[in-house]
Amino acid sequence: MRSLLTLLLIIYSFSLKAQMYFPPLIGSTWETTSPQDLGWCEDSIQKMYNWLEATESKAFIVLKNGKIVLEKYFGSFTADSFYVWNSAGKTLTAYSVGIAQHEGFLTINDKTSDYLGVGWTGLTPTQENAITIKHQLSMTTGLDDGTGDIYCTDANCLLYKADAGTRWAYHNGPYTLLDSVIQVATGQQLNTWTQQKIGNKIGMSGMFVKVGYNRIYVSKARSMARFGLLLLQNGYWNNTPVLPDPTYLNEMINSSQNMNNSYGYLTWLNGKTSFMLPQMQFVFNGQLFPNAPADLFAAEGKNGQIINVVPSQNIVLIRMGKSMGENLVAITYNDTLWMYMNRLGCSANIESLANEYWDVSPNPFNTSIHISNLKGTESIQLYDELGRSIAFQLINNQLLLIEELKKGMYFLSISDDKIIKNYRLRH
Repeated sequence: MRSLLTLLLIIYSFSLKAQMYFPPLIGSTWETTSPQDLGWCEDSIQKMYNWLEATESKAFIVLKNGKIVLEKYFGSFTADSFYVWNSAGKTLTAYSVGIAQHEGFLTINDKTSDYLGVGWTGLTPTQENAITIKHQLSMTTGLDDGTGDIYCTDANCLLYKADAGTRWAYHNGPYTLLDSVIQVATGQQLNTWTQQKIGNKIGMSGMFVKVGYNRIYVSKARSMARFGLLLLQNGYWNNTPVLPDPTYLNEMINSSQNMNNSYGYLTWLNGKTSFMLPQMQFVFNGQLFPNAPADLFAAEGKNGQIINVVPSQNIVLIRMGKSMGENLVAITYNDTLWMYMNRLGCSANIESLANEYWDVSPNPFNTSIHISNLKGTESIQLYDELGRSIAFQLINNQLLLIEELKKGMYFLSISDDKIIKNYRLRH
């Protein structure tokens, strides 16, 4: 069965390459496709640009079959400006791990302690030895993400919460330590490995920059788009193999465990029946991005750094920018973006968007939350960080809390028969 899957993916890869455009590795040449050739209307595009600008976007690019259809920079940001990927860089790390496995430097079922040594956590030896590289890739190490600093990689920050493989939690510390795993396994620094194995082969330039415990990838917008195009290509850039391992790539963009169906190897997945979110131990029903194509998968970073890949449409979409408050993953923003994308046709009424989603304020909130554009038919749920339902009364679009709440993060979900919107709120 696995050999058949491998054969089919290879055939699919080569069929994609036959119709895809790849920009030259050096220089600024990049062929374009007219939006009008896709039936996209200039007026609708401009309204989407207006929204992107209002939400503090810096760069926005859409590729179709590898060619640029839309490319827009906002304010003083240009095609030559650099910006952070934030956690969108996690997907780049997952790709780098896959290459290390393909070249025989490691296997993802290896114990992490084989590379980081004994005592890299504050766990007992038995508990620590149960953690594998795959657990790091799938966010299932079982390490406690509620210790105060989710970015800390010191052993005294990495404490036991559950057995490895039994609990999903978006925990940055164990992820960051994949950098050290790659370095020990390959004998190369992460930036050297990533640039040699990926960047040089696809014309991507950038680097991981150390910020506290964290390592954040920084690049130009077009380099981000190049990586998105690579993700679409099943391991090849034109005729050059980058990660010709269809089994690993298939695992990367499918559910990596059975707790959060919408998470692969450091990659977010649409089209699943449920999802979990950072800092929440609750399973929400529905797709991650209801308005986006079901086969979309994404690299997502704090404040709305986004790489969207849609294999069924040969589309890559990237967004760099600010805004979005403290959200670690821009779920609502990305879904709203696809509401605009779905209305780029000249016959679409993009003006109706203003009435199709809700504005929630204030954030942080105190004793009440105001929700605009409610029609009275929506389902509204409020949860705490552990997924427990919070009681409230709804009067004149005002959500009034019945009980006094502790300070912390809360999650508001609003849905009707067309869309679901999720909001992270601070109290």
